[in-house]
Amino acid sequence: MTTEAQPAPAAGSSSTRPTMAPPGGAASWATLLVVLTGAFITVLDYFIVNVAVPSIQSDLGASTAQAQMVIIGYGVAFTAGMITGGRLGDLYGRRRMYALGLALFTLASLACGIAGSPEALIAARVAQGIAAALLVPQVLGILSSTYEGEQRGKAFNAYGLAVGLAGVFGQLVGGVLISSDIAGLGWRTIFLINLPVCAVALFFTARVVPESRGDGRARLDLVGAVLVTVALVAVVYPLVQGHESGWPVWGWAALAASVPLFWLFVAHLRRLTRQGGSPLVDLALFRQRSFSVGLVALVSYFMAMGSFFFLLAYFLQQGRGYSPLESGLLFLPLGIGYFGASLLSARIGPRATGLGPVTLGVGYVLLGVLVLALGEGTSAVWTIPALLVAGLGMGMTTGPLTGAVLAGVAGEHAASASGAVNTMQEGGAALGVAIAGTVFFPALARGDSYGEAFVLGLVPLVVFAACAAVLWRRMRPVGRDLG
Repeated sequence: MTTEAQPAPAAGSSSTRPTMAPPGGAASWATLLVVLTGAFITVLDYFIVNVAVPSIQSDLGASTAQAQMVIIGYGVAFTAGMITGGRLGDLYGRRRMYALGLALFTLASLACGIAGSPEALIAARVAQGIAAALLVPQVLGILSSTYEGEQRGKAFNAYGLAVGLAGVFGQLVGGVLISSDIAGLGWRTIFLINLPVCAVALFFTARVVPESRGDGRARLDLVGAVLVTVALVAVVYPLVQGHESGWPVWGWAALAASVPLFWLFVAHLRRLTRQGGSPLVDLALFRQRSFSVGLVALVSYFMAMGSFFFLLAYFLQQGRGYSPLESGLLFLPLGIGYFGASLLSARIGPRATGLGPVTLGVGYVLLGVLVLALGEGTSAVWTIPALLVAGLGMGMTTGPLTGAVLAGVAGEHAASASGAVNTMQEGGAALGVAIAGTVFFPALARGDSYGEAFVLGLVPLVVFAACAAVLWRRMRPVGRDLG
């Protein structure tokens, strides 16, 4: 596995390349473990709440709308804040912002765990999302500035493995914790478990994570931060909430308003660049084919991946009547496929370009065929081979494709570029859920079985996976080298 060397920082830049132990040494692996802990726990909390919603409603007396906001509040704050979070890392130090985000996430998790009302829980979840938006962009920024060459590719693959496993096992971990009912805490354990994990990661952050930042002359672009945040909220909130609310008029109005908001954001960036200022996102990044085309590939891939977790969980629990723990156990084959893919990607190297999304699409097609062939009365255990194939495809794509997108980004822009990448990932997942939902739920409403509706929901996901494969192949050699 080869990578293109990082461009040297521009003159006058304060971007730092920290002194590390040789790649693969103790300090290097400790850095990787600490920063991936933060990525894992924040993505896990994106998915783990799904299995706790019934318990939360019963315990706190939450309405259906309030229960949805427990999920949506985190997702919207997480997605909308990541570009700004990445820029803060460029300006004030990625390790510093990572530690701050981790500390805030710990406090917000505590607030979630002790919340005594739906309103308090929703507020705490929004705070969790803001903290995650500050923390997560620093992860890829730290990996970009700490590792080089082959080790950099391996670090990105490890990131993809951590993020994927967090999504895959969120359902299982939540089911186990709630079923265990530790100290009678029930659903609260899914939040309180974050406290010891984050405390340990925070303790080691200052000891093993090197500091790096972008151009010390830059300043925070507050106007750009406000514009992009409002624009992203206008897109993400109606997409996440739309199918639950029957696609109300306000949702379409918000989506329409996002277009001029993004236009204003880009116009502001161009004006600031002409004036010699410090825009929130350097538009020069988008002149790199590996970055611009790669972002679209990432959106396509996460539309296929993130929405699959939603469809599968809904099909197993609502369609087949499985408990959260039982359905979570059926996510295990996806995780096993991920582990296998981490080894496979290292062996295949450049030849893996585009192969991961193709494998994912094949897994979805095979799963759809099995669900239709098995019918309603057959155990879903027979779908395990298809889930293994899909897991392999996810594992062969998440880390390598992310690494390909970021491979040519200069060190001083690492965290802001990472913020854009993370935003596309989470935004793609939200968009995928919205599109899959517009196929799945109407099919149920007209009388189709859960199995038939599930298979119909898989159709756009296969298309998204195919688009990701084609786009990945169209990236420049720097992207293919990371295959």
